[in-house]
Order: sequence, then C-alpha cells, then structure tokens
Amino acid sequence: MRGWLKATIGLTVLGGLLLGADRIAVGVAEDEAADQMVKSGRMSQRPDVTIEGFPFLTQVLSMKLDDVRITADGLTVGDGTHQVALHSFKARLAGVAVSDSMTSATVDSGTGTGLISYADLAQLLPPASQMVPAAAKLPVGSGTRLSLSYGGPGKIKAALGQVPIGEGTVHSQGNTVTADGFKLNGMAAMLAGLTNQQVEPVSFTLSALPAGLKLASVSPQEEGLQLTFDGNHVKVIG
Repeated sequence: MRGWLKATIGLTVLGGLLLGADRIAVGVAEDEAADQMVKSGRMSQRPDVTIEGFPFLTQVLSMKLDDVRITADGLTVGDGTHQVALHSFKARLAGVAVSDSMTSATVDSGTGTGLISYADLAQLLPPASQMVPAAAKLPVGSGTRLSLSYGGPGKIKAALGQVPIGEGTVHSQGNTVTADGFKLNGMAAMLAGLTNQQVEPVSFTLSALPAGLKLASVSPQEEGLQLTFDGNHVKVIG
C-alpha cells in the first residue's frame, strides 16, 4: 500500500513538473512568435498570440502547431497612400509549420476579422469633387470627403457635408474594396440642379494585410465596415 502511495505521489509531482514545463515553453513560444510577426512585417504592431492544444511540447516535436489564435487592436492597413486603423483584429491559424528557431512559419489555412470605422473608411475614398461631377455646385469645399454611416444590412449612407446623398453598397474583389450605387437625390439633386445623378463608383486596394491573410469579404455594421480575411498556405513569419 505504501509503495502504491509513493508511486502515485511521485507521478503526481512529475506530472506537475511536466505541466509546468509545458506551460512555460508555450509562453516563451507565444512571445517569440509575436515578436517575429512584427519583424517579418506581417503585423504592424505586436499582437497577442495564443497557442492552443495540450501538450505543447509534443507539437514542438512535430514542428507543427495545430491551432494558433492572434488578437490585436489598433493595427493599421492602407492603400499605399493613406493608413487607417484596423480595430479588433482576430485570427485563427490552423496547421502552422514552424522552424526550430521560430524564424519562419507557414499556415495551412487561416481566417480572421477586423473593423474599419466609417470615419477612417472615408479617408480611403477620394474627395467628393472627384466622385460627384456636380459637387462644385454643392455647398461643400473641394477637399470635402463623403461622410459615411451605417445604412442597414449591406448598405451604407453617404453625405456631402450636411447634404445627404443616399444609400449605396460596399463590396470587395480580392483585396480591392468598391463603393457604388450612390445617387444624388432629394436635397442634393435640388441644390445641384440634377436628378438621379449617379455618383461614380470608387475603389481602393488594401495592401500588407495582417498575418499574411487576404481580404475575403466586407460587410457594413453599425460600428463600421467589417473585414473578413482568409488564406491558405501563407507565410505568417519569414
């Protein structure tokens, strides 16, 4: 009986030591991965990295991590000219093959989401004078940009200064986002002396998206434009 008890206590102590070592190792790996993502230019600021799955050390031996989660707030994205904030970024990376020094990592598949506020979205669009031919007749400055807000499922509202333009849509193809479907109507049409004047579609292409992912879709939400990302066989480090 005493031998069984000693063996049980020994195994418990050993298990605790192994668990502690595993948790320490995963913490070190998470910190190193976060640093390397910034050094590789895959993230504009240091993210929080969580490596899921237990035990971690067996994943290290296989040089492949089953499930890695990334979160960050205040990242930046842009079109090469303007940079805006990407809020509440979250990503899940599956099948992450890593080097022994964590200097390279390739992801089998990854998905993510982030949010651009409507105020920042407007900064990625050209000035109103380039979008609306009749803008010069409206009571706004030449550098005035559209003011954007949520217009309901799949829709956004636009205004020139205090003059409402109407509702339109925002959609994406590849990493390019396009806003279209807006028309001058109501007060805007009256002030411009036009009826149902179509606002020219405008597009911008986002570059250097986080974690090496690509833009999959965009969806207007009350708090801003939600971006969905995905990617297969992409490098997240290196």
